[in-house]
Amino acid sequence: MSVSCNKNTKGCCHGKLDDIYKQIATMECKGKYKVDLLLICGDFQATRNAQDLECMAVPSKHKRLNDFPQYYTGKKTAPILTVFVGGNHEASNYLAELHYGGWVAPNQYYLGRSGCIQVNGVRIAGASGIYTEKRYQVGYCEKLPYDQYAIKSIYRIRQYDILKLSLLTKPHIFLSHDWPQGITEHGDLEALLKAKPEFQSEIADGTFGAPPLMDLLQRLKPERWFAAHMHVLFKATVKHDDSITNFTALDKCLPRRNCIEVIDVPAIAGSTKLAFDPEWLAITRAFQPYLNDTSGRSLLPPHRLCSQLVQKQLQWVLEHVGEGQPVTCVQQFRPTAPGPTGREGKRQPPIYFNHQTEAFCDMLHIPDLINPRTSFWS
Repeated sequence: MSVSCNKNTKGCCHGKLDDIYKQIATMECKGKYKVDLLLICGDFQATRNAQDLECMAVPSKHKRLNDFPQYYTGKKTAPILTVFVGGNHEASNYLAELHYGGWVAPNQYYLGRSGCIQVNGVRIAGASGIYTEKRYQVGYCEKLPYDQYAIKSIYRIRQYDILKLSLLTKPHIFLSHDWPQGITEHGDLEALLKAKPEFQSEIADGTFGAPPLMDLLQRLKPERWFAAHMHVLFKATVKHDDSITNFTALDKCLPRRNCIEVIDVPAIAGSTKLAFDPEWLAITRAFQPYLNDTSGRSLLPPHRLCSQLVQKQLQWVLEHVGEGQPVTCVQQFRPTAPGPTGREGKRQPPIYFNHQTEAFCDMLHIPDLINPRTSFWS
């Protein structure tokens, strides 16, 4: 049975979790509806303690823990299931522990470098990071301790993730931090430039946004695409041959800014459940041999062969994992780094072992290359 399910989408979070949840509660009270799911389009800032701040690409004056440690340590619990992608201002070391996705705190789920999950049957896919051409084709070569170059390189979109995402069949919703290049041609450009005149030159010379994300939008044709990053509200409608994609970029979390949008999405009746997407699991298995830890160009299979690889692995997934596998049956939140003590100092942390990543790899029978004991990060 299909029901109407309110889903709330948020632009850049910047660690202001308390404000976001309070604002949603106020909106629920005034609008007399219930929000079942919160989607956040990057800059979540899951900083567990002061050492994580040293792995975040922000000026020193913006290195603040904000609200997340209280959710991480269990002093508070997110009142709404929250799913997010990474941006360019993140605790990159913590998100690197969860390369394939996982719980950063109870009821707060990171989609990974790229990912697709199901919430009550609604397929939600996403790509973390922002684009630059010179880092697009390289591997995940950034290792702790990060130098200043690595801190700004680690969050760059990689071709490996885009190719994986391109093999999905149509998701309902897509999340990104960066904007698809050329999206401004499909909305009110005049109003955008009035709000953000500094965008004029990049839009004019065709360098505004991420080309791979527009390629994905045109290939996947999701019903809705949400983004953030530019700190301005912008809506566009992209017409395909047989459907449309409604694009919305949201502002950052500040008073009187357009940072939240509530939408209705058809969903299977019942409490909100997060489940693995079998097709995405198959893609992950198929592409594990191509995971690259070097600064050299990633060697990837030609697109014409990828579907065959995925179909073979999909048979394995359906046989060994099944459909609708609840995420919580495999991944349960467990703290890795300590919470804030006030004694961490201004130094980067060690690499922590993450049991969620181990459990995910065990589920798919793939080698765990992320955790430190077998890691190419260490």
